[in-house]
Amino acid sequence: MHIRDIIRGDSPTFSFEFFPPKTPEAAEILYQTIRDLELYMPDFVSVTYGAGGSTRDLTHDLVERIQHTTKLDPIPHLTCVCHNEEEIDAILLRYARSAIGNILALGGDRPRDIPYDKSRDSFQHAVDLVKFIRRFNESRAHPDRRGFGIGVAGFPEGHPATPNRLVEMDQLKAKVDAGADYMVTQLFFDNRDFYDFRERCALAHIHIPIIAGIMPITSMGGFKRIAELAGGTRFPAKLLRALQRCENDSEMVRRVGVHFALEQCHDLLDNRVAGIHFYTLNRSDATRVIFDSLGIPHRRSAEAAAVSSSDEIRKPLVK
Repeated sequence: MHIRDIIRGDSPTFSFEFFPPKTPEAAEILYQTIRDLELYMPDFVSVTYGAGGSTRDLTHDLVERIQHTTKLDPIPHLTCVCHNEEEIDAILLRYARSAIGNILALGGDRPRDIPYDKSRDSFQHAVDLVKFIRRFNESRAHPDRRGFGIGVAGFPEGHPATPNRLVEMDQLKAKVDAGADYMVTQLFFDNRDFYDFRERCALAHIHIPIIAGIMPITSMGGFKRIAELAGGTRFPAKLLRALQRCENDSEMVRRVGVHFALEQCHDLLDNRVAGIHFYTLNRSDATRVIFDSLGIPHRRSAEAAAVSSSDEIRKPLVK
């Protein structure tokens, strides 16, 4: 389904992010998560792409399996790093043939374990990838006459590679002008950063829907990894104080993290957020607790959802 049909002005969207599993054990955890979260019928789910496209084939396989064996609407990430135009064109054609409705176009992380020369990439920045997808849409190769809905990333705390915030907004505006239909933000823990970012977007005449990215903290190890993954996320003193009180009690850490994310979500909904995107880390427990606590109704019965999930989703991608 095209993102313009998913995002409605009268109600916020709810969505989840998964990443491709690399082992049979990780695959089983992911498929259980998909089965659990399918009952909530999110508006869409996104599937990440490894640094330098290192999990590209796993991403493609997982996206198509979700598309064909569940009722979920997958949105694959697609990155500039280590790709040429022919490769991206082939990927877009593959997704179009599978009736994938949307793409999230990103700059992408540099690969860590192989030599990398950015100058050899066909797409130097995400705006170049957005333009290419827009041209693909104009070729009418997609079954939807509108082509792919195109999403881009937003950074409420600022893009880590662009210290100049004025330049950052110019670059974001360029992606929107190139054809972006919606935006999903990097995770954040202080909603004031999100509201300020949303207001700065309005001042820059950026008027596409902005979906807020939320990641519940579920362990101290995960808490430390989040700071690295997000490129320097700011943790409010209120959250740090609560975590320090219980850092040696794993269950209390999880409760604190879920409660803090729940408060964030309540506040975002009260302030008319366009949508909330949960970074699940392929586990469903925290997200399900938040959903149930928000009082968001399941979109259909559990029985219907269970029937919809084919046993095919249980087969591992990892060979």
